[in-house]
Amino acid sequence: MSRWRPPQGPSTALITREGFERLKAELDELWRVRRPEVVKALAAAAAEGDRSENAEYTYRKKQLGEIDRRVRYLSKRIEVLKVVEAHPADPQAVFFGAWLTVEREDTGAESTYRIVGPDEIDAAKGWISIDSPLARAALKKRIDDEFEAALPAGPARFIVVDVRYAP
Repeated sequence: MSRWRPPQGPSTALITREGFERLKAELDELWRVRRPEVVKALAAAAAEGDRSENAEYTYRKKQLGEIDRRVRYLSKRIEVLKVVEAHPADPQAVFFGAWLTVEREDTGAESTYRIVGPDEIDAAKGWISIDSPLARAALKKRIDDEFEAALPAGPARFIVVDVRYAP
């Protein structure tokens, strides 16, 4: 079985102000703090001599490559992101940035999610990407509306219990 997977389509270039500031802070920290530290450690490891058997040199070289890849990605991504700060004209409907509480019809379990950009998802906080099946299905729905989402475990029906734009 092959490990190859087809490339994903482009993700939505929307982000909240907090998410944008976090990405900028990550880029700044990588570029101004971590990269210089790794370069200094790499130079010290290279000065030790034989690089073919120098584990510290190999590790630092790999670490520098990872930092450079992330810096390159963040630099390109930050340029195309659109920061969404305004609340929608209809605060009763589900749009980007909404805190959405849904009830699953089959189990009655309630869950609260925040619809954010793909660069700021956090499962522990309940932040889901606007590109996710649940968010796509919930967009423009209002309180007491029912909808079906094609989840990885199979289709599921939900009822919108609450929509708000502040935590």
